[in-house]
Amino acid sequence: MEQIPTKQVDTEPEKQVIDLYAKSERIYVRAYKGVYRNLRNIMAWALLLIYYLTPWLEWDDRQAILFDLPARQFHIFSITFWPQDFALLSGLLILFAFVLFFITVFAGRAWCGYTCFQTVWTYFFMWAEEFAEGSRNARKKLDKQPMSWTKFRKKLVKHSLWVLIAIATAITFVGYFTPIKELFGKFLALDFGPWESWWLLFFTVATYLNAGYLREQVCMHMCPYARFQSVMFDPNTLIVTYDKARGEPRGKGSRKIASEANLGDCVDCDVCVAVCPVGIDIRDGLQYECISCAACIDGCNEVMARLGKPKGLVRYATENVLEGKAYRLLRPRFIGYGIAVLFIATFIGMQLISRVPIEVDLIRDRQTLFRDLGDGVIENTYHLKVSNKSQTAITIEVSINGVENYAYIGKQQLDIAPNATIEQMLRIRIHTDDLESPKTKIAFDVKSLGSESIRVEQESRFLAPTDQVL
Repeated sequence: MEQIPTKQVDTEPEKQVIDLYAKSERIYVRAYKGVYRNLRNIMAWALLLIYYLTPWLEWDDRQAILFDLPARQFHIFSITFWPQDFALLSGLLILFAFVLFFITVFAGRAWCGYTCFQTVWTYFFMWAEEFAEGSRNARKKLDKQPMSWTKFRKKLVKHSLWVLIAIATAITFVGYFTPIKELFGKFLALDFGPWESWWLLFFTVATYLNAGYLREQVCMHMCPYARFQSVMFDPNTLIVTYDKARGEPRGKGSRKIASEANLGDCVDCDVCVAVCPVGIDIRDGLQYECISCAACIDGCNEVMARLGKPKGLVRYATENVLEGKAYRLLRPRFIGYGIAVLFIATFIGMQLISRVPIEVDLIRDRQTLFRDLGDGVIENTYHLKVSNKSQTAITIEVSINGVENYAYIGKQQLDIAPNATIEQMLRIRIHTDDLESPKTKIAFDVKSLGSESIRVEQESRFLAPTDQVL
């Protein structure tokens, strides 16, 4: 009887032990050249220049951008925002969030790879590291060597540059909240207050640790965006991908050997891993650690160019394109986020255009509802507060709408300095014959004498004895 051949198959897969508390290995990023590296450098240096130089800009004899927390005023060039404008700030934050979602649906984590502050400062620190210690191989070799004068000197230069960058970053950040010239003078004289000292120390240490040591750990474990980004991805999202159909099977050797062995274009040089700032292998597929910086694309294209092979083995593509399907730009999620961004931006723009640069606050005197002055004359007292939210002085005029005959006790024309607030008590006297009810609606009309567009009407009530009015 013929015996059927059998093959032993393990029913239990090989177990892989993962140490959750293992020390992360240090990543030595290799230098490379390419289109995306140049693009990222341009954007990074532009952002750094904007960040470091903006606090030094002047506007009408003051700092152009200053978030004055003690005075509760945010100055942004010619516009000053007050606590009453919190809705605009909330709308702006919501707009930034939806812009981020919109970009993610279109091009994945492009924000992380090119404009995220963590990425920009990490590459800034890596530049200082390469300047002080040399290339990737030189840095690896240096770290394995015992301490020597040469190693100490290189490490001292690197850490000195890191500290200088961190201090400059901290001073600049605090300079957005405290006038930068005043802060810089205190820095030179080492004359800081307790709060300034705390925030300068905090941001110096945070910058030094995040960009110098933690680096990819911030992106992988501390940033929440890495965790929920996949929710916004779809098969038509542009991501950094490896073309397995073209690259596999991998193998090294001459063109003749590769042709005879039917090898793919990937020569398994691991350059894509060596240039990755988070240390992943893009050939394993899309991973949440990937920040879409395209370093692996530039590195692989360099190798392909030297081998005389077409570029694009690692490239920006979509899942549908790799599977031979058509690319769809306009899809419900993309359109939805686009509409939301357009709607929010339009709303904020309309609010800014229609924004009246004065704030009027009117409160009735709560201690005395009214005063009977005799002969049918009733007096009410009001507390009027007017804030000038513009950068120029204005003169306002206060009048009453809702009644024809009244006596106004107090200044009707008031001068208000830029970004200042004035308060005064107003007494309004009205005869009971001119009142329609014991609670007559009146409106305080506050308008600028220099501009008709600056006008605010504040409603209130004029109270009188019930028996005299009825």
